[in-house]
Amino acid sequence: MKPLILVTNDDGITSKGIRTLVEIMQTIGEVIVVAPNSPQSGMGHAITIGEPLRLYSTHIFEGVTEYECSGTPADCVKLAKNYVLQDRKPDLVVSGINHGSNSSISVLYSGTMSAAIEAAIEGIPAIGFSLCDFREDADFSHAVPFIKSITESALKNGIPNGIALNVNIPEKTSLPLKGIKVCRQAHAKWQEKFDYRVDPNGRGYLWMAGNFVNFDTEKEDTDVWALDNNYISVVPCQYDLTEYKALEQLSTWDL
Repeated sequence: MKPLILVTNDDGITSKGIRTLVEIMQTIGEVIVVAPNSPQSGMGHAITIGEPLRLYSTHIFEGVTEYECSGTPADCVKLAKNYVLQDRKPDLVVSGINHGSNSSISVLYSGTMSAAIEAAIEGIPAIGFSLCDFREDADFSHAVPFIKSITESALKNGIPNGIALNVNIPEKTSLPLKGIKVCRQAHAKWQEKFDYRVDPNGRGYLWMAGNFVNFDTEKEDTDVWALDNNYISVVPCQYDLTEYKALEQLSTWDL
C-alpha cells in the first residue's frame, strides 16, 4: 500500500515550491494537500483563534485531493489531521518547498517549519524543505532527486517521535551539490534595525531591516556551514524547548 503523504507550505497553495513538492510526492505515495490560500512566511507557529477558518476544495494539481485554507501553516496541519483526514493518519507530512532559507535561527520564525513541527507534536513524522532562493521563479530541479531520496529514507527508516527534519538546499549554480550533511543548527541571529520613513500622506512608519550574524563561522558541523559549502543541510528539530542543564541549575536556587 502506498504511504499517505500530507503536503503543506507557507508560501501559499499556488507557489512553485509546493507544486514541485507535490510532483515529487506523487512518485512516492498518495498525496493530500492542505495549504494556505495566501503567503504566510514568517508566521512561526501562529494559529487562528479569533476568527473562523475557511477551507475550500481546489483543482490546482492533477490527481490530488487538495484544499486551500484561510489559516496559517500550523492551522493547515491541524485541520488536515482532525477534519480532512478524520480517521486516516498520514505516514508523513512534508512542508515546502519554501522559497528561501530556513537555516539557523530562522527555524523559529518559519511557517514552513511550524507546519512540520505541528505534525511532530501530533506524533506524525515530518520534514520541512527549503531552497535558499527567494525568487518566485526559483529553479528547484537540482533539488528534486535529493528531496525524493530524503523522503524515501525517512519513510523506510522512520523519524524519531517528536522530531521534524529541517532540510535546507543551496540555490542552483553551475556547480553540482556536494551531497547531504546531517548537522546542528548554527548559533546565529538577525541583527535588526528599523528605518523610519514617511509615506506620501506625511505619516511616519517603520521598516525592518538588518543583517544576519553567524557566531559559528569556524564550525563545520552547522547548517550554515553546510549551505555555504554547497551541501544540503539536515537538522533534526524538537518542540521541547526545555534546556535541561539550566533546569538542573535552577533547581538549586532558593525560590
